[in-house]
Amino acid sequence: MRTKMVLASAASAISILAAALLPQNAVAANGDTLKTVQDRGQLVCTGHNGSFEGFAEVDDKGNWKGFDIDYCRAIAAAIFGDANKVNFLPVSWAQRFPSLQSGELDVVIKATGWTMSRDTELGLQFSVPYFLGLTQVMVPKSLGVEDVKGLDGGTACVEAGTSTERQAANYFKRIGVDLKLITFEKTTEARSAYFGGRCDSFVQWGPNLATARLSAPNPDEHMILPDNLALEAEAAVVRQGDDPWLDIVNWTFFTTWIAEEYGITSENVDEMKANPPDETVAKLLGVTPGFGSRLGLSDDAGYNIIKLVGNSEEIYERSLGEGSPYKLPRGLNNLWNNGGVLYPAGLD
Repeated sequence: MRTKMVLASAASAISILAAALLPQNAVAANGDTLKTVQDRGQLVCTGHNGSFEGFAEVDDKGNWKGFDIDYCRAIAAAIFGDANKVNFLPVSWAQRFPSLQSGELDVVIKATGWTMSRDTELGLQFSVPYFLGLTQVMVPKSLGVEDVKGLDGGTACVEAGTSTERQAANYFKRIGVDLKLITFEKTTEARSAYFGGRCDSFVQWGPNLATARLSAPNPDEHMILPDNLALEAEAAVVRQGDDPWLDIVNWTFFTTWIAEEYGITSENVDEMKANPPDETVAKLLGVTPGFGSRLGLSDDAGYNIIKLVGNSEEIYERSLGEGSPYKLPRGLNNLWNNGGVLYPAGLD
């Protein structure tokens, strides 16, 4: 995600050209993605060309898993009542927008930052942010520092020419810390240099630091500092001009958040549906009609999302949190009532 600015500009130019060259039937289909998906009998969603740990990865049996993957499955569950009716198309970061614009993809759920240029120039629409990606710093525990201020006078490994490098420089200057940035062409080179002792610290996107830490010879010897250098809002992406489809994507996220807020899980959803404690739960689970039909779906859509995929806490914990190898603290990605900033729209 933290690609070089030059490559990002090239990818944007390619995306604009791809949109201009789309066949007419692909453009015409933009306004009725739901019908296209239903007629096809499956959703086509983003995978990754390799493994993007915690978000989109393939196990040794060829099965996709991860945070983004689960939300693709949640959309399929909402539409079909079957979370497995989704085809994961392995695409690179640069390919995701042209593949969406051409109609190869129905939706991009791939740790994609919501930026002004993407929103206004590429014919794309963004969902509500579903993940907040923080730029953070990892250090050896042996340094004995508790925050970035303790690194004053030291060094930090970082990938050259990226938003991460710019964010780090701005943050260190703002808080008055003299930390020399040692830059590398690739993230893998910066990671190797840090673990090789060439830098006192390693600056990267928080989830990437969590996975990098696992690759260390002794993971327990490293820690991620609490400082948040910058924040990037990750959102799902659809083609512009199809608001009903965007509604389905947004309410898939909202469903998992409302479920967590009200204590509805994949384990107790049947009990909750049989005896809903209030009208919000009754609406969400289809006991009271209207939730799914407003989206052009079955009124069981919310129930199916929760039953087949889970609520937002379940999704996070098995993909990135304590139930995963990465043990990434949820932080700001908690709901509003648990110290985070995520909150659903009202279910009126």
